[in-house]
Amino acid sequence: MSKIYIHIVDDLLKDIRHDFYNKRRVLAKKNIAVVKWVKIDEYFSDVIIKTAGEDEVLRYANQALKAQVEELIHSRLNKCVKNIKFACKESFAFE
Repeated sequence: MSKIYIHIVDDLLKDIRHDFYNKRRVLAKKNIAVVKWVKIDEYFSDVIIKTAGEDEVLRYANQALKAQVEELIHSRLNKCVKNIKFACKESFAFE
C-alpha cells in the first residue's frame, strides 16, 4: 500500500519541480528574480523581487501563503490520483 503513496508523492514532487523551473525560466526572460524571502514575524513575510528597473518588496501574510500552498497541493494531488486511476483502469483492461 505504501508503494502507491510513494509513487503519488514522487509524481507530485516531480510535477511541482517541473513547474517551478518553467516559471523561473519565464521570469528570468523578463529579467525578474526572487532575491530574498525574509520572515518579518510569525504573521508576515517580505519577498524581495529584482526587476529590470528596480527592486520591489512585497509583504505577504503567512497564513494566506499557507492556505494557498495547501490548496495548490490538494489540487495537484487530485490530478495525480486521477492519472493513477486512469492508468490502473487501462492496465486492467488489457489483462
